[in-house]
Amino acid sequence: MTPDRSDILAAAARIAPYVRHTPIIRLAAGDLGLPCAATLKLELLQHAGSFKPRGAFNRILAAREAGILPPAGVIAASGGNHGAAVAYAAQALGLTAEVFVPEHTPASKRARIEGCGARLVRGGATYFEALAASRARQGETGAMEVHAYDHADVLAGQGTTAIEFEADAPDLTHILIATGGGGLIGGMAAWLAGRISIVSVEPEGCPALHNALAAGRPVESPVGGIAADALGARQVGNLMFPLAQAYVGAAVLVSDAAIVAAQRTLWNGMRLIAEPGGATALAALLSGAWVPPPGARVGVLVCGSNTDPALVTQ
Repeated sequence: MTPDRSDILAAAARIAPYVRHTPIIRLAAGDLGLPCAATLKLELLQHAGSFKPRGAFNRILAAREAGILPPAGVIAASGGNHGAAVAYAAQALGLTAEVFVPEHTPASKRARIEGCGARLVRGGATYFEALAASRARQGETGAMEVHAYDHADVLAGQGTTAIEFEADAPDLTHILIATGGGGLIGGMAAWLAGRISIVSVEPEGCPALHNALAAGRPVESPVGGIAADALGARQVGNLMFPLAQAYVGAAVLVSDAAIVAAQRTLWNGMRLIAEPGGATALAALLSGAWVPPPGARVGVLVCGSNTDPALVTQ
């Protein structure tokens, strides 16, 4: 069942002691080469380097409240950011965590996962192979799965991002959100419910939601390109898809070159290090892949920072 606004409000209260209310920054037209004024929400400053702890904490805390959190702790599969979030949340709550990642997961993300005390298992060429391996292991240990995006409590946790953004920038008419499996955009859509137009932004190499909306259902899509470790879902989640159909006004694709340019713009103009997935939404605005309509008041979610700084600052 997809979460509603009451679920997201409950999630916000539940996770408040454990997550940061991340700041916004308002930029004028021309700043950073922007075609219009824009408000950036700096979710890359969240614990563990991305928005993901919101969903991880809500999933785990809701299970603990319900008395269904097993002694074996938690288990997850991830391209990197979700695993770091689960590891961080488990450490904060005194739980055991095991995280399965594909071979291509960057060293910076693997280090974050292990740095929070989780057991890291590398294996498989894709996220879905890591997911299959994690589920086989779950059958052995009895740990609770914390899915990266296709669980109602995870969606509700990610939706708390929208509560903050709307409260801090109530004038917005459009919000650009990078999309992978769809937990973030689905949760935010459930909260905003059409009050603000949502623009999904995906890399050309990872067009899962773009293709699903065109097909009218989640479909398998290619996974590749510079942001695949964060946004490389082969198929969007089933829970988020009805929300996307109802509330996502546009689904645009951006090139790897545009993503790299957005990363460097954030560094050169603001001294912010964003990973490729974290800079993807901004890339749509800077590159012209999405053109704001007249009078639009635009918000952009900068959602992740887990990358090697040398790749951005060189």
